[in-house]
Amino acid sequence: MKSIKLQFAIFILIAGLLSACGSQPTEAPASPPTEASVPVTEAPTEALDVPTATSQPQPTETPTTDPGVQTTTVSFANDVLPILQSRCVNCHGGDRVEEGLSLKTYADLMAGSENGVVVMPGDSENSLLAELIVTQKMPKRGPKLTPPEVQLIIDWINQGALNN
Repeated sequence: MKSIKLQFAIFILIAGLLSACGSQPTEAPASPPTEASVPVTEAPTEALDVPTATSQPQPTETPTTDPGVQTTTVSFANDVLPILQSRCVNCHGGDRVEEGLSLKTYADLMAGSENGVVVMPGDSENSLLAELIVTQKMPKRGPKLTPPEVQLIIDWINQGALNN
């Protein structure tokens, strides 16, 4: 009984902390201006697009195979290659190149394997690489790719498998 009470108390404490942390605003809300402190001016007839110091460039929106879904452009060098290097090159690069498939560079990947082409640009459903990672047949050794890693590679293929 004592253990249940302790567990319940810990649960209440954690729930309280989480709700307190989640409900605090990150910035104090600005107080609304009063009529006496704000001069009345006419609003400009056209909106000005003036960049500010805090403006961030927005990622390019690119359609996936589902026309209703938008995703950011996936970079081979920044997104796909690091995944291949961490999970695939032990068997498909360096001293070992199983099935004649090297995944060390974009050119190697696009050259394919002994079995032919492994990436069909713009068509992940007919790309052997996508099929093998989705079904988790690859990598054979070591940890499997996470769902976000698999999705990055599928998105990259569907976006044309560009060398970007």
